[in-house]
Amino acid sequence: MPPLPAQKRILYVENGIGYGGAIICLRHLIRNLDRSKFTPMVVTGKTGAHYKEIAQEALWRHIPDRYVNVVGANRKFDHIKWLNKIPGLRVAIDQILARTDDIANFLPFFIRLLWTAWRFKADLIHANNEPLCNRAALIVGKVLKIPTVCHVRGDQDGSHLMKWTYTLPNHFISVSHWVAKSMSNKLQVPAEKIDVIYDGIELEKLNFNANPHEFRKIFNIDENDFSVGLIGLLIPWKGQEIFLDAAKTLRDKIPNLKMMIIGGTPDECKPYEIALRKRVINERLENIIILTGHLSQMEPVYNGLDVVVSASTSPEPLGTMVIECMAMGRPLIGPNHGGAAEMMEHNKTGLLFTPQDALSLAAEIEKYYQSKELRLTMGRNARAHALKTFSVETHANKIQVLYERMLY
Repeated sequence: MPPLPAQKRILYVENGIGYGGAIICLRHLIRNLDRSKFTPMVVTGKTGAHYKEIAQEALWRHIPDRYVNVVGANRKFDHIKWLNKIPGLRVAIDQILARTDDIANFLPFFIRLLWTAWRFKADLIHANNEPLCNRAALIVGKVLKIPTVCHVRGDQDGSHLMKWTYTLPNHFISVSHWVAKSMSNKLQVPAEKIDVIYDGIELEKLNFNANPHEFRKIFNIDENDFSVGLIGLLIPWKGQEIFLDAAKTLRDKIPNLKMMIIGGTPDECKPYEIALRKRVINERLENIIILTGHLSQMEPVYNGLDVVVSASTSPEPLGTMVIECMAMGRPLIGPNHGGAAEMMEHNKTGLLFTPQDALSLAAEIEKYYQSKELRLTMGRNARAHALKTFSVETHANKIQVLYERMLY
C-alpha cells in the first residue's frame, strides 16, 4: 500500500465587506474539511464576536485590512459637487486617496499576511472573495511560489486594476454558472481554470421547526400581520430602496402589512442606513417598515416571516440567504437575474420579479398574500430542491478534490 500523502496546509483569507454570506459559507467549509488531509488556517481582515468564533473551528488570525477609512473619505468627496468645476481636481483627489490606501492599508496587510503565510508554511492560499479585495493574498502566493484559488462571488465590472487581479489566481471557484459565464465573457478567463461549486450549508444543523413566535413578539408582529422580510447586509445594491418603494405600493392593498429589513450595516454603509431611516419617516412608513439590525439565529426569522425577499439590484452570484430560505421551505421572491434566477424556477420553487422594478416586486408579494396554498406549495418545492442541491458535504468534497488536483 503506498504511503498516505502528508497533510496540506490551506490558508484561507477573508476580506469581505462584513459578516455575511461569504464568511458563513467559509465557516461551513472549514468545519467539514477532512482534517486527515488538510490543516486550515483562517485570516480575516475584520474582527468582532462572530469572527472570533472561528478560533473554535480552526487556527484563526485577525490582520486588520483597514487602518484609514479611504472608502468613507471617497464617498464624502463624491458629494462635493464644486470639485468637478476645477479641471483635474477630482482625478487628483482619487489618485491621492488610492495611494493613501496602498500605503496605509494594503501594504501593512500584505506584509503581515506574507509573514503569517510563511510561518504557517501554507501549501495553498484560498481567497474567499473577489481577486481585487484579495489581491494581497494572491500576490503573497506569487511571492512564496504556492498555488492560489480564488472564490468568486460577484460580477466582473470594474477598473483596470480589478481586471489585472483576475490574472493572479491559479484557479477559480465560481458559486454559480452565471458567475462563471460572466468571467469567461468579460475577462476571457479560460473555462479550464473555473470550477462551478455551489455554496453548501450544514442542512442537518438547520432547525426546521424553530419557534417563530419569539421573533414576531420581539418586533411586535401580531398573529394576523402579514410579514415580508428582505434579508441581507444594508448595502445599496441589496435593494432596500426597491423594498421601500414596494411597501408604498402595498400599504393600501394588504391590511396589517409588516415589511422588515433584516441585516447588519457595514461601517462604511452607515450613511446609507441613516438615509433609509429618514425615508421611512419622511414617507410615513413607520407603521409598516421595521429595521431589525443583525440577527444571529436565522431559523426563527425564516419561520416567522410569511414571505422572504431577495431584491438585489445587481445580479447576485448565489446568496446564502436564498439557499437557507429554500432549505427551510419558505416562500421566496427573488430578482430574475444572477444566482437567484439560476436557483429558483418561477412558479415552482419561488417567484421571480423584474430586477429594480418595485411594482413587479409588489405584484409578486401580493400574489403570495392572496394564496396561502401557493406559499405552502412553493415552500415544499423549494425545500426538496435545496436538500438535493446544497449539501455542505458535496460542497466540501468538490473543493477538496480541487485542492488535491492542484497540490499533487
